[in-house]
Amino acid sequence: MPATTIRLAILAVASAALVACNAGNREAKRLRESCDAGDATACNQFAVKLEKGEYVLRDEVQAALLFERACDAKVGDGCTSFAGLLQRGAGVKKDTTRAVTLLTRGCDMKSLEGCMRLGVLYRRGAVVPRDDARAATLFQQACDGSNIAGCAHLGALYAVGEGVSQDYARAATLFTRTCADSTVVVGCVGLGRLHQAGAGVAKDDSLGVKLFKRACNGQESSGCFELGMANELGRGVSQNFTRAAQLYRQACDQKYGEACARFADLVEKGAGTWRDPQRAAQLRRQACDYGHAESCSKQVRGSA
Repeated sequence: MPATTIRLAILAVASAALVACNAGNREAKRLRESCDAGDATACNQFAVKLEKGEYVLRDEVQAALLFERACDAKVGDGCTSFAGLLQRGAGVKKDTTRAVTLLTRGCDMKSLEGCMRLGVLYRRGAVVPRDDARAATLFQQACDGSNIAGCAHLGALYAVGEGVSQDYARAATLFTRTCADSTVVVGCVGLGRLHQAGAGVAKDDSLGVKLFKRACNGQESSGCFELGMANELGRGVSQNFTRAAQLYRQACDQKYGEACARFADLVEKGAGTWRDPQRAAQLRRQACDYGHAESCSKQVRGSA
């Protein structure tokens, strides 16, 4: 390719990037001006940009103020976003109790994300008492409004029969819908598990592996864990302890407790990795810290 053509191509790419940047800057400016003029929806949208640092300097403190303003003006998504900052203590003092109140308010004002997040809290029994039936209702509400994450969580309840009557076929339908969305790959994990069990769908270990791999590539820790299990057991793929150890470690680094525990077992035996009993003990402590109850029990028995 001639040098002149190359230079023109580079200039064209740079110009396109500049136009996109300018368009983003103009949009941010427009939202800020509309917010200043009293448009609560614009305040919420501008706060999203402030929270992310998108075409403006990142400012979580100002984002929190604007989310609160939008929420007070009955913008449901503003309540949900403000709740998220309160849960993390980002830009505002951490207050999980108030966050629940705001998620409830946001959901009541048709914020589908708010319904989904509130459902997660009831499912986990975090801050609020565990209530699977309430979680199912909230996930259904979110899913009916096309919140894909809500559909994934609802599918998980149908798969185990918690809060709803167990229905593998219904779970498979919901997981299939969510797995098709590249942003919510957790549905692929649920669908893969059903295929491995032959529950509600045809038994197909190889397809399960493909689904787990897709989820893992999408940074879903449970997908990496399940893919590790498949490699360790030789289920749908040739048995490979080295690959299993790598995958368990990846999921453990993402704070998936059971993955830390499985990795600890391999490290203790020297299967697919160096044998190191001290490292195995450390991994079990991590597994306990990340919520794997069995690892906590092993530590208690080991110290007795």
